[in-house]
Amino acid sequence: MAESAKNKARSSRREFLVAASGASALLTTRNARAAPSPRPARGTAMDLERFVADCVAANRESAPQAAVLEVLARAVRDAAAVRAALGRTLEAAIRVLHRSKTLTIFSATWAPNMNLMPHDHRMWAAIGIYAGREDNILWQRAPGRIAASGAKALFEGDAVALPVDAIHSVTNPLSRFTGGIHVYGGDFFDTTRSQWNPETLDEEPSDGETIRAIFQRENERMRRCGEP
Repeated sequence: MAESAKNKARSSRREFLVAASGASALLTTRNARAAPSPRPARGTAMDLERFVADCVAANRESAPQAAVLEVLARAVRDAAAVRAALGRTLEAAIRVLHRSKTLTIFSATWAPNMNLMPHDHRMWAAIGIYAGREDNILWQRAPGRIAASGAKALFEGDAVALPVDAIHSVTNPLSRFTGGIHVYGGDFFDTTRSQWNPETLDEEPSDGETIRAIFQRENERMRRCGEP
């Protein structure tokens, strides 16, 4: 009974992030659209190849984001299995699991107290947290700049989706690493996007390599500070 209540509490936290533009449509993760993969026994590692294959298949459905979100939600529900498959990471890192013109999947590890400035994706996204916590601020375009429009904290086991036009900034508020699996409906590393200066909120160009450089700087910061 205690485990059932715990699962219900986790499910109640899973909701579709509201678009930065103010859209209010929600997606539910209760009814899987893709055929569920056999779940490993507790404590065993997730099958990464099967997970990627399930995401690729879900991306071919008529509502690809919703279908992929279902696959991702099932995976991070057993966060220990995801951690066992990906291994322990002691640096801010992006590990690419799949990349094509229509779908990108990677695991991202946020360093302790790491911040990522406001940015957009220009493609739909699904994010599942398997360790730690990720705090999101949602932004929307305003005359000459952007303005904060909401916030959402994601905990271990949460899986949410961001629409194509979303703008968000990300913080790991913990003194330990946060890990998530990120799925994008396009080639994340070959798409020119925008980011906003965290102090002035001026819009600047961004792409996959820009994001990689931010992760490298975070690792340099940790080395200087003697973290983690």
